[in-house]
Amino acid sequence: MEKIKLLGLKSHDFRHPFDSKATLTLQQLPGLDLAIRSVLGSVAEQVFYLNNIASSILVSKNQLPELHNLLLEACEILDLEPPQLYVQQNSVPNAYTFAMRGKQPFMVLHTSLIEMLNPEEIQAVIAHELGHLKCEHGVYLTMANIIVLAANLLPTWGTLIAQSLQNQMLEWLRCAEFSCDRAALLAVQNPEIVMSVLMKLAGGSPTLAPKLNLQAFMEQARAYQSISETELGAMLKSAQTAQLTHPVPVLRAKEIEKWAYSPDYQKLLQNYKQGAIVNNAFKGEWRNW
Repeated sequence: MEKIKLLGLKSHDFRHPFDSKATLTLQQLPGLDLAIRSVLGSVAEQVFYLNNIASSILVSKNQLPELHNLLLEACEILDLEPPQLYVQQNSVPNAYTFAMRGKQPFMVLHTSLIEMLNPEEIQAVIAHELGHLKCEHGVYLTMANIIVLAANLLPTWGTLIAQSLQNQMLEWLRCAEFSCDRAALLAVQNPEIVMSVLMKLAGGSPTLAPKLNLQAFMEQARAYQSISETELGAMLKSAQTAQLTHPVPVLRAKEIEKWAYSPDYQKLLQNYKQGAIVNNAFKGEWRNW
């Protein structure tokens, strides 16, 4: 079935309420984090950028064209200008996005992640990373890296402040992931693909991935949600996730299942399918981070 192109899509059309609330909290932080960014930002960004281009493969129409086509289709559906896509040799399945001031954003996929997923699932991962760009998360993702660097370069008082900011940043990062999972769903337009990615991230490998049972995994996710609704379960859940950058996979899978069958998601796709939203497509003017 042909996918619906979401021309004119805006981040508020799909942003998760947790993300909206956490982003507002970050925007109200004191200005010290911006001062740290202005002093260290250009150096840190250059380090991250050079490290990436020196040790990764840039995907293009002439280099891994299958991945390049997955990127282009996802960008077309989500109404975004394509960022650079790199593949990096790494045994830890992961993907990340970096957006820098005055430079084109780029994303990186680890080889171990690619080897574990099928093409539709790889596109879901790409679209998840595009969600960070669509929601303009890049400025905060960059800030998180700079805060870690600042903790090592500033005196003790700076370290204490950085640690405080880091706790708030981790909370925001976990909330932001829910919005990006929604972007993944909007791109692949099949919730089972997104949930399958999360299942494989929880316990997959190139050998085990084809043997995993999505229905059983979702039953596991529902059991986790049921337990976490108790007072003790909620406390344990909070302690379990406090230092994580991502919500646990079962929770993310349950959230995407919930949204996929909600009236909001169905109405969003139907509006675009019927051409009810005026095409005010993004013209490629990237924000200077």
